[in-house]
Amino acid sequence: MRIEIRKDGNSTAVLISFDMDCSKFGSSYERNKFFRGLYGWEQVIKKNNSVYHYHREGVMNEVPHIKVDNSVFIVAMEEMQRVLDYFDGWENKVHWKTFQVLLTPDEVRLLEKKANESDLSEE
Repeated sequence: MRIEIRKDGNSTAVLISFDMDCSKFGSSYERNKFFRGLYGWEQVIKKNNSVYHYHREGVMNEVPHIKVDNSVFIVAMEEMQRVLDYFDGWENKVHWKTFQVLLTPDEVRLLEKKANESDLSEE
């Protein structure tokens, strides 16, 4: 996957904020499934006196982003649809809003750095 941050002087990105309607989730397992699919998780398996650690990827492991708060993050405009596609699968339980934001040059560099790190981890 190659992510391009536009260099045309346009420093816009998308701030995505989401909120969950906990009463719509059938169990804490289902709610955890949402968060694991979004943020990924660490699996620990103990077997034969050994401990194995596995990182399971979530959508946000693949999408370069700047985390603003627990349920708020900024993504490049080009990556917004990938996040919204994931939310679409939870549309009756998770509500989200998007806001176009203007990034400072430092924030653009941070997002570019995360995109480059994402590219390197896939090689």
